[in-house]
Amino acid sequence: MAQRTAFQTDQAATTLKRFGAVVIVILLLGWVGCSSVTRVDAGHVGVRVKLAGSARGVQDMPTVQGWVFYNPLTEQIVQFQTSVINVVWTATPQEGKPVDESITFSSKEGASVNADVGIAFHIDPQSAPKLYARFRQTDLAKLADTFIRNTVREAFNELASTMPVQDIYGAGKNKLLSDATKKVRDTLLPEGIVIDQLTINGTLRLPENVVGSINRALEATQNAIQAENRVRQIKAEAEQAIASATGAAEAARQRATGEADAVLIRARAEAKANEIIRLSTSTAVLAYRQIDKWDGRLPMYASGNLPMMTIDVSKMAEMKEEDRKKLLDDALATVPNTSGKPEGTAAPAPAPVPAPPPGPVPTPPPAPKK
Repeated sequence: MAQRTAFQTDQAATTLKRFGAVVIVILLLGWVGCSSVTRVDAGHVGVRVKLAGSARGVQDMPTVQGWVFYNPLTEQIVQFQTSVINVVWTATPQEGKPVDESITFSSKEGASVNADVGIAFHIDPQSAPKLYARFRQTDLAKLADTFIRNTVREAFNELASTMPVQDIYGAGKNKLLSDATKKVRDTLLPEGIVIDQLTINGTLRLPENVVGSINRALEATQNAIQAENRVRQIKAEAEQAIASATGAAEAARQRATGEADAVLIRARAEAKANEIIRLSTSTAVLAYRQIDKWDGRLPMYASGNLPMMTIDVSKMAEMKEEDRKKLLDDALATVPNTSGKPEGTAAPAPAPVPAPPPGPVPTPPPAPKK
């Protein structure tokens, strides 16, 4: 009986040992199973690292997002954030870190320029293995404060050293920022770091003596511009006065010329009219007009009647009729055109002088003798 009880006790102990071993194996398998599975969340990329074997080192191909199975004894999964990271290096303790992280660089003259700089970047998923192999760093914030910050500062220093401080502080600030962004992007892109944005936050900080010099230079420039504008205004006013005087002189000259031309035209017209009258007047016409205008009475004078004045037409030089007619026709043909008709229109001939009546010309009565 005692032997039977001892056998049962040994059998129970053996069963218990076996059960414990099974439990330990199950727990070990569970632990190994949990350790060999990890999850790569969205916005991240995993890099498989071989810890042993002939392929030891960083694998060239990154893992995709989701559940990843690996051997925790010989492998390691390193995760990188691929979403955009914003970093600000500023002297303000309320933004960024409580210490001064602003970037200082020098101008062409050697003047120190201090600026608050911000950067936004992300990791190229395909370049994540190369980035980890070089820096062995998965904390991108630390990477930004070391390697990326040094690259940005070096770019600003190199570019600003070729620019005058007045340009950096003024219109050249945008060009400096644009060139620095391009240089930083070209430097970091081969490393798998993509620069989304580089900014200068706020105004640049310069030494007080440099700011004073710039302000004085700007003031001198403004004064020079104002003086130049004043010179242009005075020049324009002088040119306007000259143009006005020239116009007035030309107007007076034209007016005087017109008046002189008018006097000359009138004189020529009168001379032509007198010539026409002379040529159209003969001795017979003069005698006829004298008789036609006489009312038959002698003019009165204080001591009696005044004998009528007579013209001895016989003593007047009489030209040939054909010559007089020809000269009269020529004079009438060259009468100035004052009728407003087109040039080439012949001037109207003067009204014909009435011919004297046929027969002998009456002789006025003789004057009474005193």
